[in-house]
Amino acid sequence: MLIELTDDTLQNIVSTNNKVLVQFSASWCGNCRIMKPKFKKFSTENEDITFVIVDAENSPESRKLANVSNLPTFAAFSGGKLINETQTNKTEVLAELVSEISSN
Repeated sequence: MLIELTDDTLQNIVSTNNKVLVQFSASWCGNCRIMKPKFKKFSTENEDITFVIVDAENSPESRKLANVSNLPTFAAFSGGKLINETQTNKTEVLAELVSEISSN
């Protein structure tokens, strides 16, 4: 499942879904735009994970859940808790994060 948040409600999604992978991005971020289709592709291949795209500029409370300091940031949550996060523009690194949350 893929959700593109339009409001600052990531906490609700993290607490009601067992496995959540989040892409924090911004419209001005070139690397975010490059990674977004790859993130969406992973969402179609991993149905047991809830994938969420968050506009980091419009969601300050959501950003705090993963201590976002650079974009794009990808954060993995399992059982309502942050288990890992990374800032990357490499598909291989994102694939490792997907694999980590899948096995968690």
